[in-house]
Amino acid sequence: MMQTCPLCGSRDTHHYHCDVRRDYSRCEHCKLVFVPPAQRLAPAAEKAVYDQHENSPDDSGYRQFLSRLYTPLLARLTPGAQGLDFGAGPGPTLSLMFEEAGHPMAIYDPFYAADRVVLERQYDFITATEVAEHLFEPGRELERLAGMLRPAGWLGLMTKRVTTWEAFTRWHYILDPTHVVFFSDTTFEWLASHLDMRLELPAADVALLQRKPG
Repeated sequence: MMQTCPLCGSRDTHHYHCDVRRDYSRCEHCKLVFVPPAQRLAPAAEKAVYDQHENSPDDSGYRQFLSRLYTPLLARLTPGAQGLDFGAGPGPTLSLMFEEAGHPMAIYDPFYAADRVVLERQYDFITATEVAEHLFEPGRELERLAGMLRPAGWLGLMTKRVTTWEAFTRWHYILDPTHVVFFSDTTFEWLASHLDMRLELPAADVALLQRKPG
């Protein structure tokens, strides 16, 4: 059955792959690969997976992992820039790393820090590490985040990218049942154009989108 793309809304989607657990469709407009809504986890089951994560700011390995986004984004920030870590998870760490560098941070997570007041503010930068692949409505969510940025603000996303169909079929990333959307370089190029933002891809799993100056 034809699916509607959750990023761009196109109905020009086709079967891309299937495994023993799920089906995967690809949008021919923005090239997003996504799992059909009926095969997503219910909220309680989704949270049960996240509860197994043992991320901590005291874990140097986790900090090193986050540095793939932290380092290139930090180099682009002005002193004292204020940020939001969207999807901070059960052990907020990236926000502490930026605060240690002099950048005040708010956090939001629908399961662990659900204070929606922080979503009503404006920021100089917003981070979402290993979040985009979990979004049921990535088009709506990413448009909202972009709209929360001040002029010249940065949206920093960290998510592994689709390369080829052959690689996708063997990809460990699709084995996580909470991963439901998968971006490629082309997808991010579409997103940047759609949001009227400038795109940089400094690493294989990092995308930086900058809002135009006012």
